[in-house]
Amino acid sequence: MSKELNWKSAASLVRGYRKKKFSPVEAVKASLAQIERHEPALNAMCGVHADEALAAARASEARWHKGEPIGPVDGVPTLVKDLLLVRGWKTLRGSRTVDPNQAWDTDAPCVARLRESGAILVGQTTTPEFGWKGVTDSPLTGITRNPWDVSKTPGGSSGGSSSAAAAGYAPLTLGTDGGGSIRIPAGFAGIFGHKPSFGRVPAFPLSPFGTVAHVGPMTRTVEDSALMMNVIAQPDARDWTSLPYDGRDYLAKLGKSIKGLRIAYSPTLGHAAVDPEIAKLVDKAVKVLEELGADVEETDPGFADPAPCFRTLWWSGARALLGKLPPEKKALLDPDLASVVEQSMAISLDDYQDAVKVRGGLGSQMRQFMEHYDLLVTPTLPIPAFEAGVLSPQSDGQAKWVNWTPFSYPFNLTQQPAASVPCGFTKAGLPAGLHIVGRMFDDMTVLRASHAYQAATDWLKRKPALVA
Repeated sequence: MSKELNWKSAASLVRGYRKKKFSPVEAVKASLAQIERHEPALNAMCGVHADEALAAARASEARWHKGEPIGPVDGVPTLVKDLLLVRGWKTLRGSRTVDPNQAWDTDAPCVARLRESGAILVGQTTTPEFGWKGVTDSPLTGITRNPWDVSKTPGGSSGGSSSAAAAGYAPLTLGTDGGGSIRIPAGFAGIFGHKPSFGRVPAFPLSPFGTVAHVGPMTRTVEDSALMMNVIAQPDARDWTSLPYDGRDYLAKLGKSIKGLRIAYSPTLGHAAVDPEIAKLVDKAVKVLEELGADVEETDPGFADPAPCFRTLWWSGARALLGKLPPEKKALLDPDLASVVEQSMAISLDDYQDAVKVRGGLGSQMRQFMEHYDLLVTPTLPIPAFEAGVLSPQSDGQAKWVNWTPFSYPFNLTQQPAASVPCGFTKAGLPAGLHIVGRMFDDMTVLRASHAYQAATDWLKRKPALVA
């Protein structure tokens, strides 16, 4: 039983605790054992806190024995991306430039809410340096690999979380998404990842990359992400950009039919080149949504590729974060990131303000487009996972990680909720993702459509052969 516990969803673990079928201690031991078995191959973790996790699990077990859990995820093994502060843990952000010898006495809001709800914090997942790119490797932690094929990347920047979730390390993982960093790795590693509406999950400290950066859940099941949203979408006064708390229960209508939902299907957003195998899998997934009763119309939103706008804003964030580092610190950076910082020095105030205007126009255009549709669906990514340890399958400068992610960053600019749900496998056995984008503030419909698709398909039954 203990070996199987690492594959159980958070929701099923909590149901089992309630019925005393198994305990949080057993679940945490199963999680730790799975990490120990497969970390040499995957390198998804940059910190495992076994003693602390087991002590917390024993406390949770005692609460469950009394029938007094302190929250909806009490006793559930949970992993945290190494960009999010955890009290007592060194959050080095994948960088050799961060001083480990400082006070680590703060929980990020999402971590604080999970801890208050009894989640068992097991360890930290890897990230590229400061989460800057769409794959996961860094000078500090090395290369993280995809459990479906260890020669491939699990995506990034939340690639440690995606690899860990796909490998059965823990049912709940936290990610961040400033240009696709939840959805890219969810798509490449065959898990579910949800980028909430901006501000729905409070953040502290705020990302140096500004108001494109979101915090959200990465899980194997949609139900677990909804469960996680109930916890992490609670308020925190430290984030002045956070949305007012609305008390929504993301589980309440998760199983509601999607019959009658108006869905715009854009296979390319009007400008992206998509691998034929990926395109075919996404087309098939959209047909499932139609069979479930959704009204699907193939149409493009009508905007030009906003990559230049995104790069100006993102590169400016890199400049603000790292541009004033002394030379000896800059020498420690990922060379490609150092090059981005160098490029950013040429961005003028006029360039930045022009990008802000373009972003505002895109946001307005999408708000108006979504007046006619409940959801927009696209591929998550135009390609399957490529070789681990490289920035891109293309060779067109440091901008190239943006160029192969055309479906994700536009919706960081617009701040809309968006998720990636697995929708099949290529002939080589690599996952593909269906990208579901909602109206601003309507995370519930994104989760509901994702859950309906998941329930109508069998991708959850498949596990990577390496770790099954």
